Amino acid sequence: MTTTMIPSTMNTDLQNERRKASLNSEKFAEWWFNGRAELAKKRELESVIFNDAQLNDDIPISYLSYKESYENAMRKSTRLLYLIKKYYRESDSADASTSPSKSTAINKKDNDEKAKWAFLYKLRSMLGGEIGSGILKQGNPIRLHITMFLPTILGQASEEQKLEWMEKCFDLKIIGTYAQTELGHGTFLRGLETRADYDPSTKQFVLNSPTRTSYKWWPGGLGHTVNYTIVMAQMYVDGKSHGIQPFVIQVRDEETHMPLSGIDIGDIGPKMGLKHVNNGYLGFHNVRIPRTNMLMKNCQVLEDGTVRKAKSSVLVYGGMVFVRVVIVRDASFALIMAGTIAARYSAVRRQSPIESNTPEPQVIDHITQQLKVFPQIAKGIVFKLAADYVWDLYQTTMSSLDEGNLNGLAELHLITCGLKAYTSNASRKGVEILRLACGGHGYMESANFVSIYGTAAASCTYEGETTVMWLQTARYLMKAWGAVIKGEKLAPSVSYLKYAHRETEFKGFTPNQWSVIRALQFTAGNLIKSAYETLEKTKENIESYEVAKNLTGLRLVKAAELHTAAFLADVAFRQIKKQLNSIRNSKEVMSALNQMLDLFLVDMFFEYLSDILKYCQLSGQDVDAMEKRLENNLKLIRPNIIALVDGFDLHDRVLDSTLGSYDGNVYERIFDNAKKNPLNQEPVNSSYVHLKAFMKMSPFMKSNL
Repeated sequence: MTTTMIPSTMNTDLQNERRKASLNSEKFAEWWFNGRAELAKKRELESVIFNDAQLNDDIPISYLSYKESYENAMRKSTRLLYLIKKYYRESDSADASTSPSKSTAINKKDNDEKAKWAFLYKLRSMLGGEIGSGILKQGNPIRLHITMFLPTILGQASEEQKLEWMEKCFDLKIIGTYAQTELGHGTFLRGLETRADYDPSTKQFVLNSPTRTSYKWWPGGLGHTVNYTIVMAQMYVDGKSHGIQPFVIQVRDEETHMPLSGIDIGDIGPKMGLKHVNNGYLGFHNVRIPRTNMLMKNCQVLEDGTVRKAKSSVLVYGGMVFVRVVIVRDASFALIMAGTIAARYSAVRRQSPIESNTPEPQVIDHITQQLKVFPQIAKGIVFKLAADYVWDLYQTTMSSLDEGNLNGLAELHLITCGLKAYTSNASRKGVEILRLACGGHGYMESANFVSIYGTAAASCTYEGETTVMWLQTARYLMKAWGAVIKGEKLAPSVSYLKYAHRETEFKGFTPNQWSVIRALQFTAGNLIKSAYETLEKTKENIESYEVAKNLTGLRLVKAAELHTAAFLADVAFRQIKKQLNSIRNSKEVMSALNQMLDLFLVDMFFEYLSDILKYCQLSGQDVDAMEKRLENNLKLIRPNIIALVDGFDLHDRVLDSTLGSYDGNVYERIFDNAKKNPLNQEPVNSSYVHLKAFMKMSPFMKSNL
């Protein structure tokens, strides 16, 4: 077999892009990774991971069967986790020898749960993003152990249960997942059918899947990977339901990995994306577990069957809130990956002369191409800022909960529901826009848009389907508007509603960042007001509040979306302005960030222009001015776009794209990938026997045509 030699030189166009840029990619990378030290650690770990021969693939994984893909993913995921674990142990030992206070590993005797949460967040980011996607671009079958199993143990177990479970969970002596969704029920948690009946005579819970639709369906790693899972089930004591509660259940033998008695378990089959996550199904038939396997931080069942519940049932779903925080980060990562590929390819690809009788320009010089690519990269940056903001908020709120303060829980739920819906959906749409921007070659699997899109699309559904998340957000907003009317105190994220309630008109629009934010807030406030008034009016004619809410559903969803858009715009503005005031940051980096913020806000303005015009008094000249601002943004960003995406510091193994490599040798890489195709390893495929026999057959029609 002959293969294409990929040049060791850099593509000339990419070379020129980097040479002419005023933005220093290294300084941008230092900002992106929160400092030079963190960037160095990230690169050091990448060097360990990507130089490990056992993590290489002989042929592209797209040529493997479904079974082969899973087995290959298991081989690599265990090796990846081993290397990460080894790296942190050695790093911790080195730090401890010089300064014990700088230890980075998790001390399991330490009660500092904030450090544990931070470790989980960082580890999940590595496995699902920066490093993990470079090794397992179709997902990691062990990922839910980090994302859901461990966080639920940490957030829902009593102190005694943590002593039993935490060490072996963190050390990965057991591997778990989180089983909530069922074949017949997803986001509607109260509809879950799996039963856990308490038997006081044996001090055990008995779990059953009473119907086919009650089978657990979708949990990552459940198929053949994990040996434990947290199961969300309807708890019954003396025949009385006490709602959904979490239970730790062993599903496979720790030595043989064989399914235990009463357990029906397996893989659900191929999906649109995340093919290696090993999503599974699980059914129970009279499976008995100890009473203490029910996680009892927020609800306790005593030996005699006495039930003691927490103040808020929402506390049971703390693990889901953690995942929604992570999803915002995932949305950012998908956009910067796809954006880097599209930007580099657009700089290399030459096509369609702008003036006749002139050489084909770089596609990126077409302003229409810039409008496809640049706003998606801006969203990726803004979503990262939002993820950082909400992560800090999550940690603060969880700390308050441990102290018995529930005040911030409702607002955290509002923010994470809204951001989960908004960012996952925007990420999915953005990745597709970027794929289309790469023309026909973007359709090839070797471009890697297929895996990026598959992951982004999945996030729109898991841990809360988009529309359901909007309705959850709207529920809080209706209460907030009621509080505005009564003059009650509002949470910070909805405090702008006072402005929308007080002012009857929006005037004085100027084409700047703050005006766009105020216009979005005023529009969101009025949509919330409209939904509230419609809901109240509908309730007058219908006895059922839930029916009235359903009939007002379209208004509620729109109000929730605009509120989240306004919230995102405000958070991005404040976060970047805070960065601009920091003397530690490069002026060039801050200038680039401000340009991307401006583009994000202008792009959002046009996305919601029809809603804005409904409530804000804007003239045709105002809209024209914003169009000129959009064009000017594209012009300002164009010279530095390659330097900016270089600043994301995405290793070629992470991008895994023939179109997006750092050296820009696109066509050589496309051809080299095609040569690795197993179909091309023989001059004539064995299936030719069928084609030959068909061609030797008599013609369809006897008469000459």
